Amino acid sequence: EVQLAESGGGLVQAGGSLRPSCAASGFTFDDYAIGWFRQAPGKEREGVSCFSNSDGRTFYADSAKGRFTISSDKSKKTVYLQMNSLKPEDTAVYYCAAGPRSSNAPVNSWALEPEYDYWGQGTQVTVSS
Repeated sequence: EVQLAESGGGLVQAGGSLRPSCAASGFTFDDYAIGWFRQAPGKEREGVSCFSNSDGRTFYADSAKGRFTISSDKSKKTVYLQMNSLKPEDTAVYYCAAGPRSSNAPVNSWALEPEYDYWGQGTQVTVSS
């Protein structure tokens, strides 16, 4: 059974940090890309970052560049999203997702939901001003 379990969300003040994690099981972790998406109240879900385990490439939304860092621990089958300098507009439910990603996939396809086969239940991140 495929499982993606997010943890590490929470409440933090603006300027603070959080490091949600996504623990995966039930599929060949090394062959999949793990993406982080978020959905704020009243807004569409958007891609935040992605780690491609097959080639080590990382991808970031413009809103995440310079503040967020994605990493993968293959021994633990876990992907982390280090979020620094958090802003109130980062408040959202954060989801991780897994999908196969070929080395010649279009660069921006990492942020497209149909590229992912499996989804976690989400973890709430709230940034207070």
